[in-house]
This record gives sequence, structure tokens and C-alpha cells, in this order.
Amino acid sequence: MSGLIAAAAFFVLLHLLVSGTALRGVLVGVIKEGPYMGLFSLASLGGIVWLSMAYGQAKGAGPVLWDLGAGARHGGLVIMLLALLLLVPGLLTPNPTSVKQEGALDRPDAVKGMLRVTRHPFLWGVAVWAVGHLLANGDLPSVILFGALLVLALLGGPSIDAKRRKALGAKYDAFVARTSNVPFAAILAGKQKLSLGEIGWWRLLLAVVVWAALLWAHPMLFGVAPLG
Repeated sequence: MSGLIAAAAFFVLLHLLVSGTALRGVLVGVIKEGPYMGLFSLASLGGIVWLSMAYGQAKGAGPVLWDLGAGARHGGLVIMLLALLLLVPGLLTPNPTSVKQEGALDRPDAVKGMLRVTRHPFLWGVAVWAVGHLLANGDLPSVILFGALLVLALLGGPSIDAKRRKALGAKYDAFVARTSNVPFAAILAGKQKLSLGEIGWWRLLLAVVVWAALLWAHPMLFGVAPLG
């Protein structure tokens, strides 16, 4: 269990205390942007592998903190679909909050599609995905794994905003003023309108296909059958 805790702490702190603080600027100043991005990507990949292996070793070793029954597990399937409806279109939409996509701010339609819903669709997709897994898995190793990912996803948005504000200044402030971190908040406030056509029906359909494929492959990939 200690290995899983260490891996979760490493992965979260790597993104929040290295990528999301002034330490990033110090490192870039020393080794330059390209080498920094390469090393950070390797560290992130290593963190994911370590986290996955540590979870596999700890699975079944800790106490069950809650068991919400089959209803929560089946309800989690709907939550996973909602997560992928954020994740897939979010990944496929040009977004100035993403790495090397700051130039999207210069487009006249910088805020469109999924960005009308939230400027951090991928992170919110991860957060929803983590919540779905926490509802279905109340054992301690799962709580550590999915809890860590939930914390990282929820804190990642403000961290990225702060980093982009520092780098892009008023241009990013204007983008923030027209969008929202919390999904649908900008729409409810009247700053944006929901446009499924802008999101792209093909992106939404692809999200459903990915959801169905993961549902089918889940027993083979992770040894757990979501449908029982």
C-alpha cells in the first residue's frame, strides 16, 4: 500500500508542484523548453506506469471503505459515458489551455464547441471518470488511485489558468472572461450558448463508440466486468 501512496503522491505533485508553479520557469531557464517538455513527458509516463503497477499490486490488500452495491456499478456506466462525452470532444477541439495550442487564442472562433461548455473539458472528463470509479470501487487501493486522479483533475484547471495568465496576459484573461472552468457555468451565466453542431456530431458519436469499446474490452484490459 505504501508503494501506491508514493506513486499517487509523485504523480499528483509532479503536475501541481513542478508543472504548475514557478519551478517550471526555473527549470526551463536552466535546460530550455524542449528538453524540459521531453523530461516532463518521460516523468509523467513513468508516473502513470508506476501508479498502474502499484495499484495492481495493492488491489485487494486494503479494507473496503464502502460498497454501494450493483446499482452504483451500473450507474457508473452512465457516468463513464458522460466522462467520455467530455474527454473525446475535449481532446479533439483546439484549446489554448492545451500544450502547444496557445495559438488557438488568435482565432476569431477561439471559443467554440466544447469550450463553450468548459475551457477544461479533458480535465473534467477525468474528474467525472474518477467519480464513477469511486462510486463503484470503495476499497482502499481504488480510493487512493481514483481519489488522486480526481484531486489532480480538479486542481489542474486553476493551475493551468494561472500558468497561461502569466505567459499570455490580457489575451488569456479575455478568454477566461468568455468561458468557465465549471462545466455549463458560462452557458448558465449567459456568456455562451450550447451548440451541439459546433461540438461536432462525429466527435460525440466517437465518444459513444469509445465508451462501448471500453465496456466490451474492460474485462480483458483490467480483469473486471462492469456488467457483472
